[in-house]
Parts: sequence; C-alpha cells; structure tokens
Amino acid sequence: MSAASTHHKPVGRMELGDHLALIFDDDGERRSIMAAYARDGVRAGQKVIYISDAVPAREVLGWLLAAGEDAGSGTDDELVDLTDAMNAGHFVVRTAEETFLASGRFDPSASIELMATEIDLALVQGYQGVRIAGEARFSLRRWPGTEQFGDFERMLDEVFMTTDLKAMAICQFDRRWFDDVRLAEVEVGHMGRVRANDYYDDGSLRITPIFSPPGAELAGVIDGSTRPAAESVLASITTRTGLLCLDLGGVTGCDADGLRLLAGAGRPDRGEGRGLLLRGVPPALRDRLHAEGLVDAPGISIEHRTR
Repeated sequence: MSAASTHHKPVGRMELGDHLALIFDDDGERRSIMAAYARDGVRAGQKVIYISDAVPAREVLGWLLAAGEDAGSGTDDELVDLTDAMNAGHFVVRTAEETFLASGRFDPSASIELMATEIDLALVQGYQGVRIAGEARFSLRRWPGTEQFGDFERMLDEVFMTTDLKAMAICQFDRRWFDDVRLAEVEVGHMGRVRANDYYDDGSLRITPIFSPPGAELAGVIDGSTRPAAESVLASITTRTGLLCLDLGGVTGCDADGLRLLAGAGRPDRGEGRGLLLRGVPPALRDRLHAEGLVDAPGISIEHRTR
C-alpha cells in the first residue's frame, strides 16, 4: 500500500501478514504501543523478537515494563509477564548491529533471508507465529550499506504482501531523527501505520489516547447515549502533569450532555491541579462552549491553531 493511501491500525488489531510503520515523536506513545504488541504476541503463543538500537538491549525489558506508567496502555497487560516470557525464550531482544550487520555491512537481501530463517525456526519450535519489532534509527548511522534501507523496507513489504507469512512486523521511526523526506521514503515500504489501542469505540464515539500533551482524541457524537462511557474513560485517565488535553477535531455532534461532559472533564476532583486544554475544536462547537460560558472556568482553555 502506498503512503498516499496509508491507514492507521490499532496495535491490538494487527494480524499475521501486517508490516506497519510506527512514526512517533513521543516516547510514551512508542512504549505503550510496543508493550501492547509484545504482550499480545506472548498471549497469542507467538514468538516476539525485538530489535533494539535507540533503547539499549539490556534496558528493553525494563523500558517495556514501565509502559503502565504511561497514558494509553489501557489493556489487561498485567496478565502477561514479559520477564517470564524472556526467561522462556518467548520474548527475545537483539541489537540492530548483530541482526543487520553481522557481515560487516547492511545487506537488504541477506537481512530478509535472516528474518525468514528466524520465522521458520520459530514455527518448528511450536510458536503460532512471529512478531518482529525493529528500531530503525541504526539506518541513519551511515554504516556500510545502510543507504539501501529504503530498498530494504520496500523489499520486505513485497515479501509480506506476496507471501503467506506467519509473521507481522512494526518498524519504528522517530520524527526527532527522521526528517520528512526520509520518512516519506520509508513509509512507502509499509502497508500503513500502527497506532495506540482505543480507550473506547462503540461505533458512535471513539476515544483514542494522545500522548503529548497527555489526553484523548474524541471522534463521533458526544450525547446522552455516549456520555456515561466517555465520562468513565476520561475519569480513568491520569496525567503526571495535571494537564488533560482533549482533541475534538473529529467530533461531529455534541448535545447538552456532551457540553456538560467537556466542561466537567477539567474539574479539580478529576485530578490534583487538573487543567483542561481543548484542541481542534470545530467552530460550531467552540461557539456553543463560549455561549454557554463553559470555557470561562479557571483551568479550561481552547487552543487556537491553524491546520
């Protein structure tokens, strides 16, 4: 799939055969998605192979275990022990250098063959499939052959699209390291992007984690039927900064119940020092919030920005 038709799939809905890109600029977001991905794989009886670079290999396990501290984990992750999985060989961490540069240079074809061997071995060992997670920052280090990394991603994507692989992969790209030109080049070599799991989605209203600043994106209709669930979700979101951000750019309808929900989300009893930032507010909804005086309370503000 080309970058022009990129879609965003929740990590919890990934399937064998997926080859997706994680493009992020927030460490909490990446850690939340990677922890869910690893634990889902262990839960499904799949072997999980994490290829580290930005996070030192010896720190990956502890880094993932800390995901519960980040907004957006939102799963029953505590039921899966990654420490036990690592001790059993179910969850494996390798460095990008030992994975891709064993011969002294990066070779796209050899790297793909190595992955195929890893997948075959895991299936022989009785695993139901393989999950690969790779940090891609090594491709910027100018190691021999890394100028072919874009070709590698496109070749790998072709393998995933044309072969019935019992595997899936997430390639991680940090916007703070990859410029827009480079990101566009590598994104073409993926079927789409992966994102955090939704907090809630009933078909009428979807609530999705956002990480910088922490909060949630709401899309759909906020009314009497969706307010109880939305209120429960928002009450469960904790932030270390005291600031809760609600991105309302996808809200298509909001009645009086919805207005009361938005006004109440910033109440002090929802968290010490809680402030509420409303982002991407549609013009009609912004006018109603002002008309009702619901944004005049201390600690509530609307972000005005051009898109």
